[in-house]
Amino acid sequence: MTHRRPFLLPCWAIRRFRQRSESEGSRWVSFRIVERNALSEWIKAYARALGFDLVGIAPAVRPPHAEHLLWWLQQGYAGEMDYMERTAEQRIDPQSLLPNARSAIVVGLNYAPAELPDTDYRIARYALGEDYHRVIREKLETLLSAIRALLPECEGRVCVDSAPVLERDLAWLAGLGWYGKNTCLINTQRGSYFFIGVLLLTVELAYDHPAFGGCGRCRRCLDACPTGALREPYVLDARRCISYLTIELKGAIPEALREPMGDWLFGCDICQEVCPFNQPRAHQPLRAAPTAEPRLQPRPLPRLEEILAMDEAQFQQRFQGSAIRRAKWRGLVRNALVVAGNSGNPRYLPLIERFLHHPDPLLREHARWAWERIHHRAEAQTAGCG
Repeated sequence: MTHRRPFLLPCWAIRRFRQRSESEGSRWVSFRIVERNALSEWIKAYARALGFDLVGIAPAVRPPHAEHLLWWLQQGYAGEMDYMERTAEQRIDPQSLLPNARSAIVVGLNYAPAELPDTDYRIARYALGEDYHRVIREKLETLLSAIRALLPECEGRVCVDSAPVLERDLAWLAGLGWYGKNTCLINTQRGSYFFIGVLLLTVELAYDHPAFGGCGRCRRCLDACPTGALREPYVLDARRCISYLTIELKGAIPEALREPMGDWLFGCDICQEVCPFNQPRAHQPLRAAPTAEPRLQPRPLPRLEEILAMDEAQFQQRFQGSAIRRAKWRGLVRNALVVAGNSGNPRYLPLIERFLHHPDPLLREHARWAWERIHHRAEAQTAGCG
């Protein structure tokens, strides 16, 4: 893939930046408006040259929806994601991540595949390619190095999903997108299939305006969610979300939610698939357009039988460098048992039966559920034929 050549900062601007940085000697530097604008445009051009599809700049301030996060945690909607509560104060205070932070460079990287892989289960689109944490982090570290080569006094911190920062709020402030009723960040021109990365800096820049947009009367995502995870517009109960159930939840999947999971093995895209902003239009050709990032292209995936047959070492090797490893072998096999049970296909029975006496009680219980579900369906079909 060919990236555009980075925007070159005028020599006069470089000299002024360096002179002011050296003369002030502080940990962050305020520039005159013309200099801030020039530096900001250079940073954006450099980010685009690195392959980012979206880039904006926001002030490193307390996120506008900080109180909503605290309310959401109080409702218990985070489920077993204890780290969300442990890091709540950090998430609403960028200064705790980078003292004297002044600006947040927020980037978006498209991950939509040209085609979905041919599998007997479903994987969320974001996990089809290489682990996005590594891809985005490397790009942002390159950007930070370029900025520090220009401004040695500037300090920065790269934040990619795992860092405790409200990246969607900062992305909204930076103009990348607005909140949809499914709680995803939606860009009017591109939809919602993009990763968000943040680079905090101790330099003051020219800030973009918050994004403007909305869902109107549409409620397709709320109506389509098979588990009822969207309690109301803009409120997600993670405990019922298929993405949470298949990735974050380490224990047993609640039995009432197993059938609604259908064939989702890892993650879920239903609330995004039904969103009108992810449907290409003649006047909006970038919506759900395929990613141009080579490392995010879909990788070959094993069949469901292979997943049920692989041991932990084989799992580690097969999903090396993939976000799917987050579920771990135990979690992925648990999910595979649910998918096999929901399929109703007897061909999975020999593999399911291997787990009926497994030493792990979690896998035994899910195997029993899948085995009974397939047998009950077969009995119902036989009775119907009679």
